[in-house]
Amino acid sequence: MNVQFCDRCHRPTRSTLMSMFNFDLLCSPCTDRERAHPKYAEAVAAEAQSGRDNVANFPGIGLPEDLR
Repeated sequence: MNVQFCDRCHRPTRSTLMSMFNFDLLCSPCTDRERAHPKYAEAVAAEAQSGRDNVANFPGIGLPEDLR
């Protein structure tokens, strides 16, 4: 089996999701923490707008310091 590691907490995980703030690949607990962040809705809206604007490889709005 192929083991991956979370880009935030560096723990092994079997599945990841990409962050809405940047290109980090996250485990489930880190994804949950990110979704609870006050700026999450802003990050989701910016990502959606980048799709409407046909921006390839949108880098996100940047990772908030308190999620590092």
